[in-house]
Amino acid sequence: MTVLTYVHVALRARLAELRGDRGDSPVPTAVIIFGLVAVAMAVTAAALGAANDWMSNIPSHQNPTAP
Repeated sequence: MTVLTYVHVALRARLAELRGDRGDSPVPTAVIIFGLVAVAMAVTAAALGAANDWMSNIPSHQNPTAP
């Protein structure tokens, strides 16, 4: 019975280790975040450029003239 108890405890300990969250290295996470920031900056710059072009193409105000 002692061998059965030992095997049972060893198996449960091993399964507990396998179930645990091992996490991930911070380097890939930092690279992904840097990539997302770069893409966000590019999208923001493109939107700003498009908005500035659109605003500069609006004609200036002219007072109406009487016929």
